[in-house]
Amino acid sequence: MTFAQGPLFWALVVVALVAVGAVLRARKTNVGLRRQNAALRGERDALQRQRDELHVNHTGLLHRQAAELAEVRKDAEEETKAVLKAAVRTLQGLADEQQVVIENAQKKHGDDPSMLADLMAIDHANSQFGRRAQGIAVLCGGWLGRRETVASVFDVARSAQGRIRQFDRVRVNGQVNFSVVSKAVEPVAVVLAELLANATNYSAPGAPVEINIQAVPMGVCLIIDDAGLGMGQEEKDRAAALLAPQAAISVSSLGIPPQFGFAVSGVLAARYGFKVSVDSVSPYGGVRAVVLLPDELLTGDAPAPPAPLAAPGGHHADVSPLPRRQAPAPQPTPLFPPAAHPAPAPQPTGSFTTAGGLPKRRRKSPVSVVPSTEPGPVRSNEETASRLGAFQRGTRSGRDTTTMEGPEFQ
Repeated sequence: MTFAQGPLFWALVVVALVAVGAVLRARKTNVGLRRQNAALRGERDALQRQRDELHVNHTGLLHRQAAELAEVRKDAEEETKAVLKAAVRTLQGLADEQQVVIENAQKKHGDDPSMLADLMAIDHANSQFGRRAQGIAVLCGGWLGRRETVASVFDVARSAQGRIRQFDRVRVNGQVNFSVVSKAVEPVAVVLAELLANATNYSAPGAPVEINIQAVPMGVCLIIDDAGLGMGQEEKDRAAALLAPQAAISVSSLGIPPQFGFAVSGVLAARYGFKVSVDSVSPYGGVRAVVLLPDELLTGDAPAPPAPLAAPGGHHADVSPLPRRQAPAPQPTPLFPPAAHPAPAPQPTGSFTTAGGLPKRRRKSPVSVVPSTEPGPVRSNEETASRLGAFQRGTRSGRDTTTMEGPEFQ
């Protein structure tokens, strides 16, 4: 038997045929898998292209939505500010008319101390109302009233003191030989009033609030120190953003109820070119607010003394103008100081002495004071009316502005 006829040969032939068949099937399967893989890659690429297109469309829609939403918010903000500005302009007009009525009533009833004190309390409330209306108008793009004359830095500080509710807690210390230019008198007074309102509202009742006036190489600083709880870092950052705004401040972003103080201060500071900061700690552990008035807003011209007002009965109030020298300011004194013993001799109305024997000067204060219930020295109606009239001139000295909307002459 030959090898070709043996069983081994045929076994090898069968194995070879099976191997060839397996190779052919594997090749066919491999070709099918390659085709399927190519088809899946094509589908994947198509899906990726669709995904990229959807992402581009989605991003475009988001940008479009954000732009349209910003436009809608801007329109809504402008409309809200326009409505508020129109309403506040009406309220400011009514406040001015009310102020005229109050002043006429004070002149008419100046010989009645109790009546005049009540009218001065009404005048003080009206000044607070006017300050809030001014703040809203400023945030809505309005302008403050125009002032034609300069005012001393001390007078501006006392004018701001007279615009807050708890005015009797504020002490003004120091004077400088500078005055504030006419266009900046009202803005600086409004900013100081807002800072004083915050200082008195966020500190313990009865705790004093001090304003220290200091001359610095860059101008004049008005430093407000309170004895409150201070501010956290987050509050300081938010206050810094409002006091140095990089864009228009939205009225709707001031909270409910809205906190106008820092926002109004920031707008006025940016508009008129002075700086406000509240990032320091006062010596009493509270907040130290600093208003820096640059040299551009200061002048060496002294303000003209106010014309004396005629008191009922033909008497004029005798109040001398504030000194123009730098000296420590005295503690504020009440309009009706209590007296335990009658004075042996009449004292000059312009000055008196402290317990240490140092001369101490009384300054006119733009605030309203209710007469004390404690017994005081007996004065004639003419003398009392004269004192009240002098006191009232201080109230109006810092508010002598002409209401004018628009940036003209600002």
